[in-house]
Amino acid sequence: MDLTWEVLAPDYQRLVGVLEAEAGGSGLRARELAVQLGLEAARARVEGVRSKGKRLVERGRPADERPGVFTPRRAAG
Repeated sequence: MDLTWEVLAPDYQRLVGVLEAEAGGSGLRARELAVQLGLEAARARVEGVRSKGKRLVERGRPADERPGVFTPRRAAG
């Protein structure tokens, strides 16, 4: 199930936006995402970002082609 941008909660929209802007195709780890989101790189914050990232992967938004690395979903076609 591929979600549209508008149905995502604001925190998830920010995460996907950063991922699409900063990943450059290579993807970002949860710690890198947390820092790009302006969050402290503390374990609790990083795990929160990782959890959100995994939820988005389950719903078809970012991909996780490599373990622990979130990459923007490529457009079909």
